[in-house]
Amino acid sequence: MLNFLTTFSKRIDLLLFLDCLLLLFFSFLILNSISPEIFPSYYFYGLISIISFLIFALLDFSVITFLSPFFYFFSLLSLVLPLVFGQITRGTIRWLEFGSFSFQPAEIARPFLVLFLSFFLSTKKVSLKRLFISFILFFVPAFLVLIQPSLGVFVITSVSFLGVILASSFDKKKILWGLFSLFFILPVFYFFLAPYQKQRIITFINPQADPYGAGYNSIQSTIAVGSGGILGRGLGQGIQTQLRFLPERKTDFIFASIAEELGLFGVLILILFYSILFLRIIYIMSFSRFEVGKLYLSGIFLGLLFQAFVHIGMNLGIMPVTGVPLPIVSAGGSSLLATMISLGIASSISMLSRSRT
Repeated sequence: MLNFLTTFSKRIDLLLFLDCLLLLFFSFLILNSISPEIFPSYYFYGLISIISFLIFALLDFSVITFLSPFFYFFSLLSLVLPLVFGQITRGTIRWLEFGSFSFQPAEIARPFLVLFLSFFLSTKKVSLKRLFISFILFFVPAFLVLIQPSLGVFVITSVSFLGVILASSFDKKKILWGLFSLFFILPVFYFFLAPYQKQRIITFINPQADPYGAGYNSIQSTIAVGSGGILGRGLGQGIQTQLRFLPERKTDFIFASIAEELGLFGVLILILFYSILFLRIIYIMSFSRFEVGKLYLSGIFLGLLFQAFVHIGMNLGIMPVTGVPLPIVSAGGSSLLATMISLGIASSISMLSRSRT
């Protein structure tokens, strides 16, 4: 057994993989309590995600990089498919269904878009022209995501793209000026949001203005978080979650479910697992000798950090309700698969960098 683990650790980043398994175990633990009806089928998504992590972790990163343009065009094709064959759900057309299983192509495309953009910005010195082309390459799939619409996926992918740009060789002063300018034109985007998205922003400012309507989710979430105390009410004992006062308890508000049933103790364990994950990505980035790898890791790191920060802030009532899942932990086969593929590629970068040192 020891020899197997030694050999296995030479092929993948064992710490990264074990931390992913701990987060997945944490997810199964809380989901079995608050939403047992999604099992045993959700175990299938977990198994596929673990296998996907291992496939990309065991692939040589140079091979993954070579295939990145093909992944990009595959992603474009997958984003078009829901518009043609997708099922309309709650006014959106994001999903493809195969029997009892469904997946969201926009989620699956995320790691491959970040990978290709990292490859594109690492092959030559990043000039203003090349940066402009990269924006075009980004906004083509981003537009396909927006018209579904899937604002959460669009924002997460945009933040990941920003992480790629920040790690590139492009002049950082120009990037800062661009972000500064974007800050002033950001309010213009408000007029392009759907009515329900505008209502989320208004509700965030004052959730008590409509406590039984748009502000209901935020209010119930903060009640659930506060009622958990230090040790929580216990698995299966949460009032907000078990009596279903808390909406979307297994996806958008799973952090509130964890806080109610496992308390501050459970929340701190969860944050510890995420801290290990983020520190490991930073560590891999620090010793990576490959420009494309550093850009990719920067994009994935910023995207996952943003995802976790927004989700937790949303559950605490200090961020607008945006429908951003908690990485690996929230129920959602597509999101879980995309995150595990992302981290599998990160493991491949780690192994290749280690072999070249």
